[in-house]
Amino acid sequence: MAVIKVPELAESITEGTIVQWFKKAGDLIVKGDYIAELETDKVNIEIISEYSGILYEVKAMEGSTVKVGEVIAVIKENEEQVRVTMTEKHKEAHMPESPALEKKPPPDQTGAMEKRHQIVSPAARKLAREKGINLNNVPTIDPLGRIRLQDVQRYEAAVSTQSTMLSSEETKKILKVEERSVERIRMSRRRQTIARNLVDTKQNTAMLTTFNEIDMTDLISFRNNRKKQFFQEFGVKLGYMSFFTKAAVAALKKFPLLNAEIQYDEILIKKYYDIGIAVSTNQGLVVPVVRNADNKNVAEIEMAIFELAEKARNNSLEIRDLQGGTFTITNGGIFGSLLSTPILNGPQSAILGMHAIQLRPTAIDAERMENRQMMYVALTYDHRLIDGKEAVSFLKHIKSLIEDPESLLFA
Repeated sequence: MAVIKVPELAESITEGTIVQWFKKAGDLIVKGDYIAELETDKVNIEIISEYSGILYEVKAMEGSTVKVGEVIAVIKENEEQVRVTMTEKHKEAHMPESPALEKKPPPDQTGAMEKRHQIVSPAARKLAREKGINLNNVPTIDPLGRIRLQDVQRYEAAVSTQSTMLSSEETKKILKVEERSVERIRMSRRRQTIARNLVDTKQNTAMLTTFNEIDMTDLISFRNNRKKQFFQEFGVKLGYMSFFTKAAVAALKKFPLLNAEIQYDEILIKKYYDIGIAVSTNQGLVVPVVRNADNKNVAEIEMAIFELAEKARNNSLEIRDLQGGTFTITNGGIFGSLLSTPILNGPQSAILGMHAIQLRPTAIDAERMENRQMMYVALTYDHRLIDGKEAVSFLKHIKSLIEDPESLLFA
């Protein structure tokens, strides 16, 4: 007998939840087969069998929490049986059948039988599970029959559109029946972790937020003059996040305690600059990390952010994409937030919050007013480590760099 254990994941991940078994007891297993999907705090992982044989026993049911190293299945090894079975299946697949003996499934079962053999991407499977969608009903345009995330999204949109076509009388009846109805949804492991970490951070740090506002007019003009050429040359759009990342790194070098953390009774000041960029996904907020941001130019930062954001939205981030991080930037402005107080991404000591750009009348001097493109920015910091003078000075330095975008070329 051979056992399948929860694999080693990352130093900070010790357990996960069995989302789905791809095989059941009695099924033939070939070495390299995906047998189960495991959801962790940060990413979903498909567990691969290192053995060939028969799945003898499943020890952890779907939805159960398992720890790293825990046995979740037992395989009865039998390489010879696997070879014989695979050979027989190969022969059957290539053996012409007599029309009189050909077995055809009933018409109403054909689709279900075909679907059962389709390959489903982890992201598609996860979305279908969260939305309560039966994958057997999801059509796909993939020539090999694989169901991808886009197929599930299209199906969900089609169902949603169809539901809005109910007559007003039908809608009234539904509302009357369900006006006091509730829906109970189990929190995903990621959402549980987010909730736990936020509470821990609030309880274990002395968080304080300071604010400033930045005149974005010159940066907007600078970006508009270069964004077309930038896209043609690098294949990604020129956004604002790369400029704020460059400004943050320059400010962190000037005020190193904002790139530090407290470990017991010591201060760990980091001499590298791995900047976390908060990304919102359907599964919750994740913070992938742009490594060595101090060694990257604006184009390299934009490309790194684009790649990480795509991976986050497709649920394909790897553990190493999320580990570490010395400072975090979050942009609530993309959702219309005018002002907020971001929460620290522990164990980091500071986080920068960007907000919506808004046209506001601004005093140029004692006699002149102009309408300028303004953004409120917020810096939340751990007051145990950072004093107000440093925090305010840090934010003022970012303001000065953003308001003079050409200076970032030398930062």
